[in-house]
Amino acid sequence: MKHDFWHQKWDKNEIGFHLPDANPLLVKHFPTLQIKQGARVFLPLCGKTLDIAWLLSQGYQVAGAELSALAIEDLFSNLKLTPTIKNIGEITHYSATNIDMFVGDIFKVTPAMLGNVDVVYDRAALVALPEEMRKQYSKHLMNLTNKAPQCLICFEYDQNLHAGPPFSICANEVEQHYESTYELALLASEIMPNGLKGQYPTTEQVWWLKPLS
Repeated sequence: MKHDFWHQKWDKNEIGFHLPDANPLLVKHFPTLQIKQGARVFLPLCGKTLDIAWLLSQGYQVAGAELSALAIEDLFSNLKLTPTIKNIGEITHYSATNIDMFVGDIFKVTPAMLGNVDVVYDRAALVALPEEMRKQYSKHLMNLTNKAPQCLICFEYDQNLHAGPPFSICANEVEQHYESTYELALLASEIMPNGLKGQYPTTEQVWWLKPLS
């Protein structure tokens, strides 16, 4: 997926993937994971999701990676925060109390830039990438976060009906990416009430990926 594709989406405000509220599956299932307050949660390809405001309200620190500077500027505006901005190589770092956002190509973000991650919340990254990039991404994410546990939300639908993104991710693919590193637990599998984009029958799945001891 080329960078221009996503920049054009943001420039034209074609952001149907941006939900008007915090994701209900996050609100429902994240508290059951018993993650300590103050933990640092990393959101890859986060956009300006309202999930960030919800996580901050629950006492977590938040870090994110996002290609679009426009999305991150909107995020800080919506949070009523004025970020400190500095360049780190090809990445621009926006920061304020309890929040760090890294703007640019996620594959250019390094563990040294990102710092400690206690848990990953991936609602928008794996499903946004085509198949070959998903293989590269999952390896990079594990390296970037030192194999931190993950809360992963995926869509599953008939890919023949819609070319994506978001792409359909089945259980077998989640296993291919992560079973050698994590114990995988399917927390929920729920039918999306109106289907993907209001027309494609879709199931949403919530996974908890716990590092193997």
